[in-house]
Amino acid sequence: MNYSYLYLLFLYYFNYKRDYYECHDVLEELWFETQRDRFYQGLLQVAVGLYHYRWNNPKGSILLFEGAVEKLQPYPEYMRGIHVGKIRKEAEEYLYKLRQLEEHPFDFYDLTIDITDEELQLMVDSIHKEVEERS
Repeated sequence: MNYSYLYLLFLYYFNYKRDYYECHDVLEELWFETQRDRFYQGLLQVAVGLYHYRWNNPKGSILLFEGAVEKLQPYPEYMRGIHVGKIRKEAEEYLYKLRQLEEHPFDFYDLTIDITDEELQLMVDSIHKEVEERS
């Protein structure tokens, strides 16, 4: 499959750097390029939901996770080289915990998007290797 470089960067920032702000920047650009594809918007909202919770904004995080779950719901278990069902389920679990936050506080934790297409994984790994070599 042919993947956008912006999609590769998003997966790199999400899975390797855990930089959800950069995830937002690169995937928002792709979202605009694809006439506001709801799939990308859902992934974008997962990243921004994590960003908000990391920076102590649970209300903003709840809103973003709600949007992410709703937008990712119609998509199949596996799509565009990733395990959509897993990230959707993890977003639902995060949302549930956020809604229970006052009674059951929890520490921020990262999520990982499982890449199921070996070619896609190699491309994302290549970006990671390039960045590490420059550092």
